[in-house]
Amino acid sequence: MKIGILGTRGIPNHYGGFEQFAEFFATYAADQGHDVSVYNSYTHPYKEKKFKSVHIIHCYDPENKIGTVGQFVYDLNCILDARERNFDIILQLGYTSSSVWYFLHPKKSIVITNMDGLEWKRTKYSKLVQKVLLFAERLAVKKSDFLIADSLGIQKYLWEKYQKESYYIAYGAYNFDNPNDEILKQYNVEKENFNMIMARFEPENNIEMVLDGVTLSENKMPILVIGNHNTKYGIYLKNKFESFSNIRFCGAIYNLDHLNSLRYYSNIYFHGHTVGGTNPSLLEAMASKALIASHNNLFNKGILRENAFYFSTSDEVKKILNTVKKSDNLQFVENNYLKIATSFKWEQINEQYLQLFKQCLEGTSRGKQTT
Repeated sequence: MKIGILGTRGIPNHYGGFEQFAEFFATYAADQGHDVSVYNSYTHPYKEKKFKSVHIIHCYDPENKIGTVGQFVYDLNCILDARERNFDIILQLGYTSSSVWYFLHPKKSIVITNMDGLEWKRTKYSKLVQKVLLFAERLAVKKSDFLIADSLGIQKYLWEKYQKESYYIAYGAYNFDNPNDEILKQYNVEKENFNMIMARFEPENNIEMVLDGVTLSENKMPILVIGNHNTKYGIYLKNKFESFSNIRFCGAIYNLDHLNSLRYYSNIYFHGHTVGGTNPSLLEAMASKALIASHNNLFNKGILRENAFYFSTSDEVKKILNTVKKSDNLQFVENNYLKIATSFKWEQINEQYLQLFKQCLEGTSRGKQTT
């Protein structure tokens, strides 16, 4: 198959979940003998035309010059280029700035869209922008040939709101049990004597709620806050908590060996995400034998079930910090680790994507969806 992957800033991953997936899936599919291309923003630090066996197509992206509107220009440039490539499959990751251009997709390519989360619910957006994103979601549902939902909650939402079938394929993770304790020295922490939270600095990821709980707690264990904090909201949080020496803003970390070792050796890993489906960082925490305290919502509970602690307020964060130790809850850790091995292995997820692509191309009854 000739496969084009659109909708990310590019690979190797220097940004987030879709980029991580694109890197793992593209290299896997290429190794299986498929002709795979990934679109990269021309601002991406990787400038080569190939990454391992994957073709890299660099497209102009003015987001760094004109802001969010630049994402629409970047997606337009990617789609216009794809019209010349004769792809069998176009995998569109997300829809927020691409669905308005669906009428430009090449007619002979099958367009499969991973619907991501409920972007229009993100509180960082104004009411007007939320309405635009809801319209974009509707367009993506209507114009895509097939839909992928990365969580059962998103799959249920797509059916109830649009009566549109979708294929449930989660994200994946690699089990990790080879930590490097030397990495801890770089972050000035000790085994199981620090907590952590990792997320984009956006209100719906509840970093502020977790850190408010940290300030209320009698437990003064360090907490590492990992993510790009050089944003308006990040600056606000750094200013708010600057007087608390146990709250350490570490910035974004993309080195998986570092992240996995930190998660492995942490006492509690807080996961505050509330919008979207199966979050990659949650699966990676499970795969790294972290003890997880998660925001109490449908998406997170659908993955973790009874194998986590849950919070909805800063007072509940405080209670967890005051009473929970990883060493007392190793069964939760082991259960989540085994769940990755049985249900969320990257090899399994990648193969599900390839099998879906083949079904769509062959036009089998299993590959068809209602319109």
